[in-house]
Formats: sequence, C-alpha cells, structure tokens
Amino acid sequence: MTLDKLTSNRAVKMLNAAAEGKYGVLGVVSYNMETIIASIRAAEKKKAPIQILLFPWAYKYSPLLVDFAAHASRKATVPVTVHMDHAQDPEVIKAVSQIKAEDGTPAFDSIMVDMSHYEKEENLAKTKELVSLCHSRGIATEAEPGRIEGGEDGVKDTAELEGMMTTAEEVDDFIATGIDFLAPAFGNVHGDYHGVENIHLDYERLASIHERAKGKVQVVLHGTNEFPPDIMAKCIERGVTRVNVNKLVLSNYNEYVAANTGKVPLTQLLEKGTELIQELCEEWMDHLGCSGKA
Repeated sequence: MTLDKLTSNRAVKMLNAAAEGKYGVLGVVSYNMETIIASIRAAEKKKAPIQILLFPWAYKYSPLLVDFAAHASRKATVPVTVHMDHAQDPEVIKAVSQIKAEDGTPAFDSIMVDMSHYEKEENLAKTKELVSLCHSRGIATEAEPGRIEGGEDGVKDTAELEGMMTTAEEVDDFIATGIDFLAPAFGNVHGDYHGVENIHLDYERLASIHERAKGKVQVVLHGTNEFPPDIMAKCIERGVTRVNVNKLVLSNYNEYVAANTGKVPLTQLLEKGTELIQELCEEWMDHLGCSGKA
C-alpha cells in the first residue's frame, strides 16, 4: 500500500509534509497530562506540528488518558496527532482502534503494530492482518523491521532477543504488509546508550533503507535517548520524518519532580514540571527544523 491510500489521515499528511520539507516532527512519549499539555503548548508557541505518543500502558491505566490526548490534539491551534507506540498485543490494537474522538474520527491517528517479539513469518502475518484492520478504520500504521534492542518504561524489554539490523529484504517484506511508517534498526537502541560515545549508527544502511522505501512508506526514528542535535540532523538528512523522544524532553522534569515532591505545593510541582517539558520540546523543535512548519 502506498501513502496515497490514506491521504485524509492526519498522521500520514503530517509525515508526508515532513518528508517533502526535509524536517523532523517531534514524537513525544507521554505518560501523563503534564507531558501532553507541555507538548501542545510547545507546538503552538513554535507553530510546529507534533505527535503525542502513548504506549498501550496508557490505555490499560485509564482510557480517559487516551480521551484526553485525543481531545487536546483536536483543540490545538496547530496540527497534533495521537499515536499508539509499540502496541505488542493484537487484542489491544483491536480494542484501541475502535476508540473514537469527540468528532467521530479515530482517537489514534496511527498505531505501531509491533509484532517484533514473534518469529519473522508470524510477525509479518500478524502485522498484515492488523494493518488491514487499522486501515479499514482510517488509522495509519507503523512497524519495526529488524529488532531495536533494549526496553523503556512501558515497553516490553527485547534485550534478550538477538539484535538485528534492518535488511533490504525486510524493508520490502514490511512494505508489503501495507504499513505507512517504517521504524528501522540501524544501530539505535531503546533505553540508554550510557554515553554519546556508545552511539554507533549505520548511516549508510539508513540512507539505503530510505531510498528503498521512498514513495511507499515514511521512515521514523526510535531510540534517541542521549542523541545530540548533530546526530538527529544526520538521520533527518537520510529520510527520517518523525523522531521519537523520551528522556530528551522528560529529563529535567524527572529530576525536578524527584527533588521537589513533598517539598513544594502540588500545583507548583505540576506547573513547573510542565514548563520544563515545554522548554525542551521547543528546543528540539528548533533542532529538528519543524518550528514554523505548522
């Protein structure tokens, strides 16, 4: 399936525009309302598009958090989409694909169908089936060919799996399932690198993956903890359209909350924490080149 199949999908339109404009869209991993509020405030201030990323954990914790994200995205004055990242349970994907926002459209603009914990053939078969289901409901899809090692809060740890770089054959196989976005493995890992010196990316592989995928799917980037702006720029130059961020925008918030919980009024904790996330989101929007693109 080529990208023109879901032209009215907001996430597809957003990443198509990023590909054409050669900039990256910030995809913010969000565990709470503060992060969602901060991300949208940053996007509105910078006049940038943004994607709110929720793990399946958010749905299991409370579907109200999904409703909040969907409602907030539609009230924003700039394009904001809601994405479910690393959906690893087919039953969860079937359930969340039925959630509607207030305007009657799907609450999730896109869902990552992450069947990477299955062997290759079963992975592809399940991915194809779930992509078809999501598309029938107007939802764009994403998959991860190869295996990006490691884990992060809210995602199954795949460190015990053999780390594999995405191959040309896998790109073709996954495009054939009908996905819209491709999250390749080219040396990036979920979780921490424990120092920028330990980030070893195969840029040639990323460039060749993008060349193979061009016009069929958009390339997105996972595993960016500790990435400096210059590494992000190299990835965007090689076709990346959305950049998933976690600690890159949450680190100051996490430190502030850890140091001040119980020491300042809760309202102050929430307000200052939100400001800290917003500040880093704004900085990264500038670095990724999406400021002013809304």
